[in-house]
Amino acid sequence: MLRLRIRFRRGEELKFISHLDIIRLWVRVLRRAQIPLEYSEGFTPHPKISLAVPLSVGVTADNELMDVFVTRAISPHWFTDTVNRQLPPGLEVLETSPIGLNVPSLQSQVRFTQYQVEVDTDKNENETKASIDHLLSLENLPWHHERDTGRRNYDLRALIDDIWLIEYRPSSCTLGMRLRCDEGGSGRPEQVAAALGFTEYPKSIRRTKLLLGSHR
Repeated sequence: MLRLRIRFRRGEELKFISHLDIIRLWVRVLRRAQIPLEYSEGFTPHPKISLAVPLSVGVTADNELMDVFVTRAISPHWFTDTVNRQLPPGLEVLETSPIGLNVPSLQSQVRFTQYQVEVDTDKNENETKASIDHLLSLENLPWHHERDTGRRNYDLRALIDDIWLIEYRPSSCTLGMRLRCDEGGSGRPEQVAAALGFTEYPKSIRRTKLLLGSHR
């Protein structure tokens, strides 16, 4: 058995596909590409693939990570070329690398997610920077999120590692955000934008990087 770590991008064409449907899509593509997938045991075996962090609907991504277990050694270059020929527009394998079977799971290694967020604004550049500085100066920021299961209260500030202004244009700007993503919680870029005083939902959200750390 071999474990492959796949780095891939997910573009505009598939940004409204749910996490579960993306997993189903990957399974269909890997089967069509005749990748020798390793299956789980039990009454309902399924291919052993895992994505690092679910991507919210409406968000694109530059550097997503996925682990795929296969039954025998295969060339990473062959995997990349073969799978890319089967992928629909909006998905592209960027790199494939073998990784040790005993390396901790991707989900357990993710520490932060990094985003580029474009927002409409009536603030000028200095006001935008002042809003960022003010939020980062706070020790805590009580916040809540409405879910189907009810209201969840939490400290949004604890989920923010850093925010910076990438580009300012009249009536809009692009922000960089590095947000926490671990067992203690996951920051949501649209909520950070709201906390900064941007009243409209972001024009676009792109996840640019997943930052891994040691095993929890």
